[in-house]
Amino acid sequence: MAGTTETDEGGGAEGRTDEVGGHEGTAAPPARGAAEAPAKGAAEEVAKRAAKGSAKRSAKGSAGKQPAGKQPARDAAERSAEGAAEKQPAPDAAEGSAKGGPSAGPSPLRLLLSRVRPHRGVLVRAGLLSLAGSGAGLAMPLMAKHAVDAFAADRSPAGPLVALTALVLVGACLSAYGRYLMSRTGEGVVLRAREQLVGRILRLKVPAVDRLTPGDLQSRVTSDTTLLRTVLSSGLVESFNSVLMLLGTIGFMAYMDLTLLGVTLVVIVGIGAVTSLLMPRIQRAQLRAQESVGAMGAALDRVLQAFRTVKASGAEERETAAVAAAARHAHDRGVSVARWSSVSDVTMGMSIQLAFLAVLGVGGARVASGSLEISSLIAFLLYLFYLMGPIGGLVEGWTGLQSGLAAVRRIDEVESLPGEPAADPGAVRQEIPATPLGVTFQDVAFGYGDERAPAHKGVSFDVPTGGLVALVGPSGAGKSTVFSLLERFYDHDSGTITVDGRDIRDWPLAELRGSLAYVEQDAPVLAGTLRENLVFAAPDAEEKAVALAVARTRLDSLVGRLPEGLDTAVGHRGVTLSGGERQRIAIARALLRRPRLLLLDEVTSQLDAVNEQALRDVILELAEHTTVLVIAHRLSTVRHADRIVVLEDGRVRTAGTHEELIAGDDLYRELATTQLAADVP
Repeated sequence: MAGTTETDEGGGAEGRTDEVGGHEGTAAPPARGAAEAPAKGAAEEVAKRAAKGSAKRSAKGSAGKQPAGKQPARDAAERSAEGAAEKQPAPDAAEGSAKGGPSAGPSPLRLLLSRVRPHRGVLVRAGLLSLAGSGAGLAMPLMAKHAVDAFAADRSPAGPLVALTALVLVGACLSAYGRYLMSRTGEGVVLRAREQLVGRILRLKVPAVDRLTPGDLQSRVTSDTTLLRTVLSSGLVESFNSVLMLLGTIGFMAYMDLTLLGVTLVVIVGIGAVTSLLMPRIQRAQLRAQESVGAMGAALDRVLQAFRTVKASGAEERETAAVAAAARHAHDRGVSVARWSSVSDVTMGMSIQLAFLAVLGVGGARVASGSLEISSLIAFLLYLFYLMGPIGGLVEGWTGLQSGLAAVRRIDEVESLPGEPAADPGAVRQEIPATPLGVTFQDVAFGYGDERAPAHKGVSFDVPTGGLVALVGPSGAGKSTVFSLLERFYDHDSGTITVDGRDIRDWPLAELRGSLAYVEQDAPVLAGTLRENLVFAAPDAEEKAVALAVARTRLDSLVGRLPEGLDTAVGHRGVTLSGGERQRIAIARALLRRPRLLLLDEVTSQLDAVNEQALRDVILELAEHTTVLVIAHRLSTVRHADRIVVLEDGRVRTAGTHEELIAGDDLYRELATTQLAADVP
């Protein structure tokens, strides 16, 4: 209303009055139970989306055979493929992935090796150094035997003792440098995985991201990628070295005494077979533990995104309990991993102890009978305890490998989600906008693919080049869906959308979005400085253009009172700004983009009367040389539009000027007297 004052919502966009994530209605946070739900929920959703990527590829193979309707054959094929990818359920794949079972696509081990392959040269060097360091230790029991023999023969043990000391020092130096190389390479693998994963997330299609939770995605980028370092150092390389060291130790033990070696192997192999049965359980437990950490992050993110709402509702205790429930669930999953891992570790450790008892008994009897020297028994026992190193390394490496495979599976689930095509690096957006764009919706139908009613049911209207066109209608009519389809956040199911006379699907995404500017309803402001927010959509904007946009949106008073002007940090999500200031920043950002088509989603809802009048004048001025399409709930914006399109229940009810609609349409007249806050005769 004209008399409203500019609201101060320093907290940012916690609730939207129209479409969020592609559908209309307030984006209320889920109930407390959502945070207490089983942790597999988020992972199942990702797995479903990954499985749908496979359905999309299958659909593309047969899409050309589907009837095209009013679209050309190419459009029908693409629509069929995308519809299959977006909507076709894939419960089997989702269930398998969420539970840690097999899923379609490359095996996790193959995916892990593909990430390690670029670093194989360094890993080989690191492995050889570690192997050499450990190998130096293999000679120590043999040197100890010679030292014992020297004492027994009343000879000087200096030679064996010097050799032992040298072996210790050389082995330590080689092992230390090898471990450093492995750790450094592991950090490189983590960095590359994070860069690729973040790049992939930002290229995902909007529907895929809408179905996920930010906390779970953050967990995959942070926690899961960190496990790649662990599996690299204590998994692949350590396991390989442990196998070689195990073989070397067994070789020396065979040199000492074959009978005692046979006794040792019978005990260790028997217990090792039992331990191997635990590994699948460890992998499943590790996957569930990582999923529960992601679910806990999602629960915490939900609270932080609505921080002021939580406090204003007095819900701190309830939300603390909800996040704590998710944390307890993660704790229980972690304890499950610890339980199975400890059983595995203790079992293998017990095998050495049992083997020691068996060797001591058999070896002692052979020493007593004179068939074995005491020094050989001592050396053999030293080698037996030396076995604990490679066997423990194998167990640790195998356990770490299970963690890494679970992490790779979760990372690959995100990378398997449907993404948008990468922008052509050679495409350069025009510095000066060309002629305004016209838009035509012809019998467009669209639904979000869930149990909700279709958002559009045969929508048809025209937006001529240049001028101001307004979309009005009750909540849920499908107004913001128009903008989502124009930006191609979603693709329509049927009908035709043309922009500048070209089918919207024929536009390269970068070129299409480079021609548009979209001011969202909640006017998001990113953490950073005011200048960074203003030039976010036009990073090459000149200082003069920035100053003009600031003046036109009446932000000059804000800049004047900020301690560092345009270079002042605005806080997370613009927490230091009022709601009206955030809206004006979003509009200034759109002005700097100099679009051919400007999309404004209720951009004056939080402005006072003075600023609303100023912004309305700017919009009318822009409409003289570009096309402006606005969703409006205020008469002051609507009545000056060249054309008004009235939407109701996913259809176009009527269209015309303000005067024509006031006189001829009951719904518009009702909106004008209530929602649009007008006095209508």
